Amino acid sequence: MTRPHVICHMGPSVDGRIVTGRWSVSRALSAAYEETAATFGADAWIIGRVSMEPYAGNAEVPGRDHGEPIPRVDFIDRDDADSYAIAIDPSGKLRWESNMIDEEHVITILTESVDDDYLAFLQSKGVSYLFGGRERIDLPMVLQKLADTFDIQTLLLEGGGNINGTFLEADCIDELSLLIAPVADGATNVATLFDAGESTPARPLELISVEQREDSIVWIRYKVKR
Repeated sequence: MTRPHVICHMGPSVDGRIVTGRWSVSRALSAAYEETAATFGADAWIIGRVSMEPYAGNAEVPGRDHGEPIPRVDFIDRDDADSYAIAIDPSGKLRWESNMIDEEHVITILTESVDDDYLAFLQSKGVSYLFGGRERIDLPMVLQKLADTFDIQTLLLEGGGNINGTFLEADCIDELSLLIAPVADGATNVATLFDAGESTPARPLELISVEQREDSIVWIRYKVKR
């Protein structure tokens, strides 16, 4: 199976900012965002550690007094869920209270640098995990694993600017779905749609559709040209 079709689904201001706290239209944007996301019939959504923290909880990670070293192999608690919530957490910092977010099974993406205590904690919680590399995440490899192991064919990328930028840099985005909020933000030093390094190539896009929504929101879809 090829890797999942990755749709970066976001709700930026007209100038690309994605921190919505001071926008008067944020409630209408959130409703439009969720309604639109449901139309894709995605098998999973993926975000970074910081964005996932409010969903994960604050469970204690107990230490292990004894036991054999835990091998760095993927741990699959279940592979038959209707939908999956995926976190990219290279250092293993999320403190999961459950292996479910609503009805979606949790998968976390780690590097092999995480310690055995944390792996034992994830296993005790029934949180599935995949290794994405020794010290850095190899996104193409992770996406292939998600397809092969969990049959994920359509994946919504809903991250912050850094995670989105990492996907952009790795050329792992196939489509953009942007609900443009009728806001000119202008704030500096805040997250934007893509925060990537200057070495990241600019990716040309091809317009799929434009649709005016309620509350002066505009839904724009592009595919990434290759």
